[in-house]
Amino acid sequence: MDYGLLVIGIALLLVSYLVAVKKQTWLLAGFNEKMIKNKSLLGTVTGGFFFLPFGLLAVINSFIDYPYEGTVLIIAMLVLLTITYVFINRRLLD
Repeated sequence: MDYGLLVIGIALLLVSYLVAVKKQTWLLAGFNEKMIKNKSLLGTVTGGFFFLPFGLLAVINSFIDYPYEGTVLIIAMLVLLTITYVFINRRLLD
């Protein structure tokens, strides 16, 4: 059991809750708030489609030990990040 990955997964789940449910978009760094059309949808997309699946994956991977675990996590993170990035740029930016 990897306790470090478990803590990271729980932190990602907490951020997912704060961003998706509580709409705390100030936790998201690196975007211009004036260019976003719908901040509520931004929170739902980012929290629900990036932080939640990645947090769950990190928690599950903390209990399971298998080869190439780091590679799987990085690929999953990049895929989720790319999907979220493309959606935000196509739908939410002016």
